[in-house]
Amino acid sequence: MNTLPVIDMAATGARIARIRREAGLSVRDLQRIFGFTTPQAIYKWQRGDCLPTLDNIAVLAAVFGVPIEQILVFRSSYSSSIA
Repeated sequence: MNTLPVIDMAATGARIARIRREAGLSVRDLQRIFGFTTPQAIYKWQRGDCLPTLDNIAVLAAVFGVPIEQILVFRSSYSSSIA
C-alpha cells in the first residue's frame, strides 16, 4: 500500500484568498492578470468549489511571490493499492 496526498480544496481556497489579500490584490486584479472575462473562477477557487489548473497555480505563485507549496494545503493522505 502506498499513501497518496490529498489536496484540501476548502483550505487551499482560504489560503488563496488570504495570500491575495496580503499581496494587496483584489479579485478584480487577479481577473485582469489572468485575462478572465468574469471573476467567477477566482471566487470558486477561494470558496474551495474547485482548484485552479496547474498552470494557473504556477501563475498565482509567481504573482504572489511564493512557492506553489505555500498555496496548496494537503490533508491526511489515503492509502492506495497502486504499486
